Amino acid sequence: MSKQIAASLLKDEKPEALDSSELFSDDEKEEIINRLTDESEIASRLHLKAQIDRKADWEKIQSNLALPQKTNYWPYAAAAAIVLGICTTIFVSKGGFSATDMADPIIVNNQIVPGDDKAILTLETGEEVNLDKDVPYTAENVQSDGENIVYNEASDPESTVKEIAYNFLTVPRGGQFQLTLSDGTHVWLNSDSKLKYPVRFKVGEPRVVELLYGEAYFDVSPSTMHKGAKFEVINRAQSVEVLGTEFNIKAYKDEVTVYTTLVEGQVKVRTQELVQDLVPNQQSQLNTANRTIDVSQVDVYNEIAWKEGIFSFDDKSLKDIMTVLSRWYDIDVAFEEKNLESERFVGVLKKNYSIETILSIFQKANIINAFEINNKSVIIK
Repeated sequence: MSKQIAASLLKDEKPEALDSSELFSDDEKEEIINRLTDESEIASRLHLKAQIDRKADWEKIQSNLALPQKTNYWPYAAAAAIVLGICTTIFVSKGGFSATDMADPIIVNNQIVPGDDKAILTLETGEEVNLDKDVPYTAENVQSDGENIVYNEASDPESTVKEIAYNFLTVPRGGQFQLTLSDGTHVWLNSDSKLKYPVRFKVGEPRVVELLYGEAYFDVSPSTMHKGAKFEVINRAQSVEVLGTEFNIKAYKDEVTVYTTLVEGQVKVRTQELVQDLVPNQQSQLNTANRTIDVSQVDVYNEIAWKEGIFSFDDKSLKDIMTVLSRWYDIDVAFEEKNLESERFVGVLKKNYSIETILSIFQKANIINAFEINNKSVIIK
């Protein structure tokens, strides 16, 4: 099946609009991800980099891709990766692949491990509950399996909520967690994120949650199922109003830009000064310093792969990449040479890789010369 889709992508034919389940089974998806991230293949494919003019070749192939505007990006992203032969190929700005004469890393008391499912639930009373993988939690109308916390709708959904009670879900650095709100909306929270939300929503009134900081992906329960009640996500700089859709918001405290990426449906991004509508595959970039909004077309897969256990970096600077990795691995990163911060990288990596594996890939790709790990600190050289 994947070969058929890949073949049509290289022609002027438009792939038939099929459900993703018809394109790839779960086993096929797993195989594709494994091929995208197979560590054993990375080194040999890096060697191909020197023979490829990435920009020219990609533009040539892209001009022949007849990708429909659709939510189900997964099959097309995977098929395109197969077609291009870049399942684990990584393109970088420096020339050549080097497997020899590399400086050995310095590793002292390495305490760095990949992130895991964990969060802190703060109840309205102020009580805190640690939610960890494989540690169940149950209370009235709420339960957690250590990966996802689920708020059940009241037995009588028409019953009146006199006063809204709020909970907070805080995901620390080195963590991730999922949340199902009482209206059925599903939320994925990335590392170093915090969400405020009602235990129950008032019937017929706007459903409002607050992303205090961090990154979250929302799969919103349609307003048609809630007497037309819209769903709204607010944070320090903007509000995002939806009726029922899927979108991603990235609003970290240490970043001046708030990124809102629409996957499906339609949203309105509001600030005190501006209102910006988005359509699928668009991203708004709100500069919180000068209060301006820019909108661009993006590759949705790269923006939301984090929730699928993947790092997908598309020509990102090493500084930006290490910022992402620092949150997931809960590490401090320093650059011994400032110019290394601007090195560029394109590649797909699994989030369960060890930090040594990822840094070794960067080293073999000649992005960095060497690295040092001491406890939970990394020095890039």
